[in-house]
Formats: sequence, structure tokens, C-alpha cells
Amino acid sequence: MPKEKHFGGKLVITSRKKTNYDSIVVMNIPTIIQQGQEPLHKKADSVPVSEIVSTNTQSVIIAMKKALAGEPDGVAIAAPQIAVSKRIFVVAGFVFEKGHPDVVFINPEITKRSKKTELMEEGCLSVRYIYGQVKRHKNVTIKAYTENGEQITRGAGGLLAQIFQHEIDHLDGILFVDKAEEYEEISDKEKEKLDNKRNDAKKSITK
Repeated sequence: MPKEKHFGGKLVITSRKKTNYDSIVVMNIPTIIQQGQEPLHKKADSVPVSEIVSTNTQSVIIAMKKALAGEPDGVAIAAPQIAVSKRIFVVAGFVFEKGHPDVVFINPEITKRSKKTELMEEGCLSVRYIYGQVKRHKNVTIKAYTENGEQITRGAGGLLAQIFQHEIDHLDGILFVDKAEEYEEISDKEKEKLDNKRNDAKKSITK
């Protein structure tokens, strides 16, 4: 049984001879760490393909999904943001369509980038209350593994392309403020409004 030392909340795992993922339970919402903490500033380790369906890796994925669900302004999350230095990120399902499940990308790699770039506004769950303009490729293609260990290739434009680039930067120890041409902090009133939404989201998860 793996030791659960990476998460803000307690992680409880029960297992049988065959892994039953319904028995993996994450208690409390994992803490999203903030800039300045080591896991956000170093390159994350690849996940061995043979370990993708392991209880340990699946528990990390579940923790990431729960952390993301507690952030109403979040569209994706990378494993280093919950202090797990693994090359995994999760994109919120609503980015694809209403009711779509969250989508997991493991060991992602950008294989193609469009020549055209544009400045896009970005924020980050690990750089709270700061927003800025970052130059991103308009279209990218990535290859990665799913949470079931299947290798896939996926192209993207617009918001999804931006997310792919932002999250892979996370896995390489890069924050958007390291690339931003300009950025600014939101007002106290906007902070309060955002915090209230986050508190409501977290309460709905723990009910």
C-alpha cells in the first residue's frame, strides 16, 4: 500500500487482489500549492507505462480531479500543483462539452506547433489572483497516455491548445508568470467574489 504523504487531505486506499478503483477514496480536498514551493519549479518525472493503472497513480488522478472540482475558475490542473512531481494533467470536462467527464493526459508531449502565435490571457490556480498575457501557439498536437494506459494523439486549437501548453509548462517547472509579457493582480472585490465561489464549490464536494 502506498504512503499518502503528498496531499493536503488524507488519502485512504483499500485494495483487493484486483484493483477496484471504486474503493480508492480521497478524504478532504487536496491542497493546491502556490508559487515558490519546490514541486512547481522543477521538471516532473514521467510515469512508467506499466504503473499508469496502478493504485498509486490512480489515487493521484482522483486527488487531482477532486482538487480541480473545488476550483470553479479552474479549467485544468497538473500533478505538481498538488505537490506530486509526476507528468500528469487533467482537463475539466466542461472544456469539451457540458457533462463531459474530466480528461486525463499522462506523459504528454507536444509533437506539432503552429507557426502562428497570439497573446492570450492566463491565470493559474498556483498563482492566485494574478492574470497576464502569454504568447501561445494557436494550434498544437500532443501525444500522451490516457488514465487507462492507452496511447493517444490529439490536436487542439483555441482554449484547449492554450491549456495543453500551460499544463505542459507546469510539468517542466514553468509558471505562466515566467513567460508573461505583462500581468496584474485583480482587485480586492474580485478576490472576495472568487473566494466565495471557491468556498461554495468546496462545500458542495464535501457534502
